Amino acid sequence: MEPSSESPPMTSEQITKSGILIIDPQANMAALVATMLRGLKRRDIREAYDANQAQVELNRRPFEIVIIDDGLAKPGAVEIVRRLRADARSINRLTPIIMMSAAPDAARIAEARDAGVTEFLRKPFAANHLKTRLDSIAANPRPFVEAGGYAGPDRRRQAKDVGAADRRSPHEPDEA
Repeated sequence: MEPSSESPPMTSEQITKSGILIIDPQANMAALVATMLRGLKRRDIREAYDANQAQVELNRRPFEIVIIDDGLAKPGAVEIVRRLRADARSINRLTPIIMMSAAPDAARIAEARDAGVTEFLRKPFAANHLKTRLDSIAANPRPFVEAGGYAGPDRRRQAKDVGAADRRSPHEPDEA
C-alpha cells in the first residue's frame, strides 16, 4: 500500500514541549526551513503542506512556534492565522507565528500583523534571519491582546511612557 500524499511525512524526531510546525505548500521549502532549524539546534519539527494538514497538526498538540508561508491557499495563511487567534478553545491560540513571504508589500505585512502574526520573514532568507526572529520571540514575548475585533500578540513593539495627563482611564474603551 502506498503512503497517502495527504499525510505528513513520518519522522523519527521525538515530541517535545518546544515543537515547531512549518506550514508551506512547497515541500522542498518546508524541508529547507526544517534544515535551517536543525542547524539552529531545534528538534521536533513537523511539516504541513496544506490547510487541512495544518489544522490536523494544530489540533493535535501545542507548538512553541508556527512558521507559515503566505502562499498557502484555501484558506490562505492570513485567514488561518485569524481563525487560530479567534478560537478560544485552540491549544495553539497563543503560539507565536512567523509568516514567510516571497513578495510582501506593506499592505500584506499589515494584514498579516492585523490577523495576529508575531514576526514576518521575507524570502529568500538565511538561517541567521530565522534565528533573529526566534531570538526576538524568546527575548521579548508580547502579551496576547483581545480588543476591538483583534486577537493576537500586542502589535506595539515598544513601551512608551505617555505620561499621566495622556493616559486613558481604565474605564475608557479601546479605539481599535
